[in-house]
Amino acid sequence: MGVHLEVLDTGEQLMVPVDVLEEENKGALWKFLLSGAMAGAVSRTGTAPLDRARVYMQVYSSKSNFRNLLSGLRSLVQEGGVRSLWRGNGINVLKIAPEYAIKFSVCEQSKNFFYGVHSSQLFQERVVAGSLAVAVSQTLINPMEVLKTRLTLRFTGQYKGLLDCARQILERDGTRALYRGYLPNMLGIIPYACTDLVVYELLQCLWQKLGRDMKDPSGLVSLSSVTLSTTCGQMASYPLTLVRTRMQAQDTVEGSNPTMQGVFKRILSQQGWPGLYRGMTPTLLKVLPAGGISYLVYEAMKKTLGIQVLSR
Repeated sequence: MGVHLEVLDTGEQLMVPVDVLEEENKGALWKFLLSGAMAGAVSRTGTAPLDRARVYMQVYSSKSNFRNLLSGLRSLVQEGGVRSLWRGNGINVLKIAPEYAIKFSVCEQSKNFFYGVHSSQLFQERVVAGSLAVAVSQTLINPMEVLKTRLTLRFTGQYKGLLDCARQILERDGTRALYRGYLPNMLGIIPYACTDLVVYELLQCLWQKLGRDMKDPSGLVSLSSVTLSTTCGQMASYPLTLVRTRMQAQDTVEGSNPTMQGVFKRILSQQGWPGLYRGMTPTLLKVLPAGGISYLVYEAMKKTLGIQVLSR
């Protein structure tokens, strides 16, 4: 068998390790999930400055106030010091546990359904299962996403902490505010999944033409295919991700209650089509370090916990 490398964190999406879905590995389930959660926590912490710069650029960039990556990072450091680059990372790490648990449960149920049709799960079926898992998990943890956006954008002294942030949102806007940005979040799953699948299949055809054995691909082939396909998926759904962030951050920006259509119109009128891709640079820069860190930590945790992977 070829070496199997797993992409657990693409900088935007956490993925359930394929290992935990193998029937032979069920005895060590908690170890796999702990290893995956730790990998996600470390990779998110390591790339937190890029994530805060992305959110800052998405919300505060305009034609008259253009924010590139370096100027954005400089502004953040000037406002709150170097430590401020990690604002919002606490809730980002905190939501990893429920996100993993929900995604694993949905992927497990999807796997049981698909295995009733095939003896092994195809990549296309994994994309469908993964998309369903994202939809369910994002529905349940959307309030945490709103809190993460508000805490990431907060200025020094604006909130005393996570609970104070939640209290202020509920007092000012009510519980509905915790689901701002939900519609573009759900719609973004469609272009993400479709692009991910198409690019992956094209890469598979390319590798085959180059003489690679796709029934038993090497680790590098698997890693590059998944990384490129998920990155292209992120780019395809990025405008909706940007609109989601703007809607979640609305009270921080202008104190209104914008709709998805209203945010799109405002961005296009103020910045044109390029405005829908503000913050793309830090998003792309996160992909390789997030994937590399999560893989290394995941493998180190499996070794530490004494996990023996049994493959079909």
